[in-house]
Amino acid sequence: MEITQYIASLSEEGRLLAAAAEQAGPGASVPTCPGWQIRHLLRHTGMVHRWAAELVAEGHTTPHPDGGEPDLDGTALLDWFREGHDHLVRSLEAAPTGLECWTFLPAPSPLAFWSRRQLHETTVHRADAESALGGPLSPVDADRAVDGIDELLTGFHARPKSRVRSSTPRTLRVRAVDTDAVWTVRISEEPPQAVRTSAADPGTDTTDPGTGAADPGAGAADPGTGAADPGAGAADCELSGTAEGLYLALWNRLPLTAVTLRGDRSVARLWTDNSAVTW
Repeated sequence: MEITQYIASLSEEGRLLAAAAEQAGPGASVPTCPGWQIRHLLRHTGMVHRWAAELVAEGHTTPHPDGGEPDLDGTALLDWFREGHDHLVRSLEAAPTGLECWTFLPAPSPLAFWSRRQLHETTVHRADAESALGGPLSPVDADRAVDGIDELLTGFHARPKSRVRSSTPRTLRVRAVDTDAVWTVRISEEPPQAVRTSAADPGTDTTDPGTGAADPGAGAADPGTGAADPGAGAADCELSGTAEGLYLALWNRLPLTAVTLRGDRSVARLWTDNSAVTW
């Protein structure tokens, strides 16, 4: 996605979040965030928006503390959220292409990082706000969902702080059926290693479609070098579905029943039980 697409989508997602929060009311429970009410969601997301906007607008090149959550509620809290979201969008729109500021995941540039990160931050929390209404969620197009899965698997969970670990090496495959995107996630005692390949690559099709069992002979090594290909080989478990469904399920905003699971369910549970990203 282009930076302008990130920012435009961020603008829309913030408006949708505020609208859902206003309709639900500050005391409504947020099913996707147990223990939270809408007021907690607005305070958290609004704080993150202001923190990111300050990093971008002031060009901080080292980690900078957030301003904390406000002691606001009701209409005042909703107004505060909208003001902060608008400020973030304007700050990103006004930032120079060569912006220099602190980031915490690899990206082509700091401006690309913060535009992308705040889009997905806001999209996930918009889904939280809409979950409080009990109806359908606003759609996420496939390209944006794939981008968000990339950020989660190859960015967030490549960091040392990822809690997705296993003393027995396991492999999780994620397949977006409405795109050609396939991710292979190697889980071990080290941070997960995720590699994205194309569905057209025969080395990624390593489960028996009749049984769902992993094919131990498929795609184990690069025949040219003999080296193991981290994006191929047997998968203990595969999650497949639309990019949107996988995006929300991997962020634990939809249950595993929202996607198709083949193979060892315990590997999927290893993900859902340990993958939450906390502030």
